[in-house]
Amino acid sequence: MDIGFERREKTRTILVELSKKVKKIGEDDPRRIAHSFKVGLALTLVSVFYYVTPLFDGFGVSSMWAVLTVVVIMEYTVGGTLSKGLNRAIATLVGGALGVAAHQIAVLCGEKAEPILLGLFVFTLAAAATFSRFIPEIKARYDYGVTIFIMTFSLVTVSSYRVDELMQLALQRVSTIVVGVATCLCTSIFVFPVWAGEDLHKLVAADLEKLANFLEGLSTDYFAEKAEVENLESKSFLQVYISVLNSKPTEDSLMSLARWEPGHGRFWFRHPWKQYLRIGALSRQCASSMDALATYITTYPKLKPGTDPDLHLKIRKMCQEMSSESAKALKELSSSIRAMIVPSSASRLASTVVASVGKLEDVLSEDKAMSDVLHLATIASLLTQLVVRAREIAGSVEELARLAHFKRFDPIHEVRVKP
Repeated sequence: MDIGFERREKTRTILVELSKKVKKIGEDDPRRIAHSFKVGLALTLVSVFYYVTPLFDGFGVSSMWAVLTVVVIMEYTVGGTLSKGLNRAIATLVGGALGVAAHQIAVLCGEKAEPILLGLFVFTLAAAATFSRFIPEIKARYDYGVTIFIMTFSLVTVSSYRVDELMQLALQRVSTIVVGVATCLCTSIFVFPVWAGEDLHKLVAADLEKLANFLEGLSTDYFAEKAEVENLESKSFLQVYISVLNSKPTEDSLMSLARWEPGHGRFWFRHPWKQYLRIGALSRQCASSMDALATYITTYPKLKPGTDPDLHLKIRKMCQEMSSESAKALKELSSSIRAMIVPSSASRLASTVVASVGKLEDVLSEDKAMSDVLHLATIASLLTQLVVRAREIAGSVEELARLAHFKRFDPIHEVRVKP
């Protein structure tokens, strides 16, 4: 009795935890639920070729290849589906055509030489295609297509030795795969599409906002006169930049998929996706400088005035101003990317910050100042490196605005961007 009750309770606990996880996944990104329904819809549509007798008579048992195609190429994003779909369709077409050609050549050489030549063709092309997968450019964009090419060519070539109606077999296989690919593409593009390019666009903008939040927190919670610096580890602003440091794999993946996507919405054909990677790289460099600064101020948090309190206060206010102005600039850059408008005052803010950096360097160049406020001078030096990175980001965003033809800011019709 007790054992049965414990098992029921354990099962109930597992089901409750599972339901919570499922709910959280759906709430984090509702598009995942839509994607699941899209896969089910695509599979249902291609199944019609197997259930309806006239369609089945035209394709035969090869109709199952359409179902398998949907299963293996349907991806979360439009770019992912388009990449795998085109790779599979083209690789199947080329592999099937070469397989038929290999069969025709082998037949011309006689019955005894046919299996030898077929084996030689399979060995040569499979080895060459496999080696091509080690080429970085092919590995990055066409690895799946090369794999399908090897499989299709091998199946057609080997089966040609025993199958009489080889051409019909090849045509059925190509036709059903094209049907599967077309079904996936239509479902992915026209039913709640998820664009990798749009996700990359939002990710880069969100990363800039995280960097701005760090600088804003530094200004209000560390450099401010009444700021409490004793328990800095508990401050949330010291953690916001960490995700930016690990953003490269996601950015690279989204960019490679975005290049496959057709023009859509605000993102036209030949959109400068590579520029987003440059902004992302600069953002990670800025986040790295933030990491060094955060480590230092949490290890040595106290800002005690030295023998010259006025000098100490002056440097502290300059650091606060640099942090505040840089945060404003980065937030505007983030907003301009989201709204796809040319940043209006980021350049001016960057110039102001650069002037502040120059003044600060002049103050810190004095030997007396360095010896008197060495701790604060170290912090100021780290902050200066960070601000320089922020200025480079501003230049890169302005380049993106030029390449992507962002709209000019209209003060009459102000664009408001929700945080």
